[in-house]
Formats: sequence, C-alpha cells, structure tokens
Amino acid sequence: MRTLLAIPLLALIAACGSDAAGSTDGSNTVATLAPPEVTTAPTTRPTTAATVPPTTEPGLLGEELVGRWAHYDVVAYEDGLLKTLIISYGFNDFTEVDGRIVDQASFCFSEQRTDQPIETSLSDEATQAIEPPRTPIEVDEVDGTLRVRRAATPTPVGIRLDDPANESLPSDPDDPRIVDDDGDGKPGITVTIRVTDELTGELYIARREIFAYEAFLTEPDVLTGTVTDDSEQLVIGASDPIFATSEANWVQHPDLTKSPIILKRVEADWDCDRLTAERDALFPPTPDIDW
Repeated sequence: MRTLLAIPLLALIAACGSDAAGSTDGSNTVATLAPPEVTTAPTTRPTTAATVPPTTEPGLLGEELVGRWAHYDVVAYEDGLLKTLIISYGFNDFTEVDGRIVDQASFCFSEQRTDQPIETSLSDEATQAIEPPRTPIEVDEVDGTLRVRRAATPTPVGIRLDDPANESLPSDPDDPRIVDDDGDGKPGITVTIRVTDELTGELYIARREIFAYEAFLTEPDVLTGTVTDDSEQLVIGASDPIFATSEANWVQHPDLTKSPIILKRVEADWDCDRLTAERDALFPPTPDIDW
C-alpha cells in the first residue's frame, strides 16, 4: 500500500520561478481523486439482523477474503509549497494461518502527481523493491459489514535495518547500510525528476515505509477504505545539487478521504503485467490534486 515516495522539491519550485507556485497547467492532472463509491465505509450499513444459533461450528471470520486481490491506493501529502499524490498498484494475498487471516502485500508500479510543473517518476524495479512482511490482519464486523485492518509494518527500502519496526532511519547519507535496491548502480533507489527538457535529473533516497489501512467489504469482491502513512525518507544524493534537499519528509493530508484504498479480487495467476494491462478496467482514473 503504499504509499511510496514523497519527493520534497522546494528548491525546484524556486528554480521554476514565481509562475510555478500558481500554475494550473493541466499536464500534471488526469482525473478526479476518487469516485463516489470509494469511501472509508458505506454511509448506510445494513443493520445486523437477529440470527439463529448455528448448528455447526462457525467458520473463521474473514475466510471469504482468502485469495489474491489487486491493490490501488493513493496517499496525499502536502507541505507549505507543494502538494503531491502517490498512487501505488500491486497485490494483497490473503491466506489462513493458524486460525488468522494473514496479508502478504506486494507492489508492481506507481504514479506521482504534484500541483507544480514538476514530473517525478519511480522505476518499476524501485517500486517492487518495497517488500512488506506478512502480517495478520484484524477482521471484525461493523453494523454487519466486514472490516479489515492492517497494522503498520515498517519496511526499509534502499537501506538494510536489523529491526525495521523499532530502528530509526539514519540521518547520514553515507551510512554503510544503504544498498542499491533498484539495481541501477546508484545508491538507494532512484527518483527521476523533470522540470523542463533542459532541467532534468535524479534524486537518490532511502525509505522506511510505514503505512496501514482500514477497509470494508462493500461488495463481495471489493474492499474500500483509507490508508494512513507515517513513512520516513533520507536523501542520499542527487545528480545535480539543485535536486538535493535536507527537507526529506512530508506530512499526509489530514483528510483521509484523499488517501483511498481499493482492493479487488482477481485470479491467483495475475501478475504485474496483467495488472498493468487491466488497470483501467479495475480502478478509477489517475486522480487530480483537488485541494
């Protein structure tokens, strides 16, 4: 889920000149953020009816979740000058382990949108390097609607941490634990930045991904909800000093409806190539920054 890379680019905004701060250039926007059906929970949930005591042992709550689900999430970030959306795609594989439902998340590709004339992108190899651990999810019912909650599982990318859940991300860009997770021969993972045809470059970062989600089974094969994100970021270096900044962390927008998650059940043999091909049939258009 994602919640991937928030790129602080205050220096680039300044480099674009005063017109950039007030730009409404449509080249950075595609569609609206989320359709009406993408909500944290149904606005009106069915009332739980009286039930007859079962005559057989009840099944595991949430057992209908077992299988592969295609994943779409948006995380909205902002600071004083720049607003950003990170849109992530991948899979959630739910299995039953020792009487609990366990979630194995994985990522395939991502998109990034800003409210400035700045384009940022991350390779699929860098996105796929984010490998959250398997974790049990909490499953319950709220007014008769199945709810799932996945707690945060801090996940390092571009750096190795012995205890990711408790170990802080270092502040030293020369930390020996930094690794080339996207395999491009450069430290950490690489973000490509384009301001103009003449002003392009790369930013090298390490991350500790810290995200969680809550979602409701709004349809038999659809989970919808919201993502919360507290990820941390270390800027390691840049291809040009103008792309480097020490202000590495953004804050998620407090309105969680701007950070939706949608999971849709798919067949077990779906892979990243299939998800890429079927993206438009499964999920809403790439969102626009609307605040």
